[in-house]
Amino acid sequence: MLRGGARRDQGACAGADHSGPTGDDPLDAAQERRVRAVLALGGVPQADLPDGVQQVRLRLLERAAGGLGAPRDVSAWVAVVASNLAMDWHRAKRRQERLGERLAALHEPVHPSGEETSLLSLAVARGLDELPDAQRQVVILRFFADLSVRGIAEELDIPEGTVKSRLHTAVRALRERLHEDEVV
Repeated sequence: MLRGGARRDQGACAGADHSGPTGDDPLDAAQERRVRAVLALGGVPQADLPDGVQQVRLRLLERAAGGLGAPRDVSAWVAVVASNLAMDWHRAKRRQERLGERLAALHEPVHPSGEETSLLSLAVARGLDELPDAQRQVVILRFFADLSVRGIAEELDIPEGTVKSRLHTAVRALRERLHEDEVV
């Protein structure tokens, strides 16, 4: 049954012109259902399934744009790609969980020793809240989780230069915020 379905899928994909501006969808309805099923069986939440389908569609289009054309067995190819996406989703989820665990383990309750410390803590917290997510993330990892620039780059899968740039911009913004609030 899979072989017959694969031949039908090949014919549907081979007859479509993916290089033109017509915007033909490289996934037919059956293939899209297969992708959704593989992702769902792989543990990807319902809310993330449309993104997964789009990722498979994008990879199929990139393959065609790269001159490789349609895979011999499109149905099998999309199932493998969807399975890989499900594994990637779980890896990313585990990475975020480990990061949260590290931060929770390093977090010590702050006991201000006076009014000045309380004001400083409040000003820093407000300043952190105002930072863009990417900058806040690297500041927390660097100064609260005590990770190195290299460690942050590896955890977030971004270049070290990007970490340094985000840290520099964030620290400058926090410093300005503390001066505005006349805390420092």
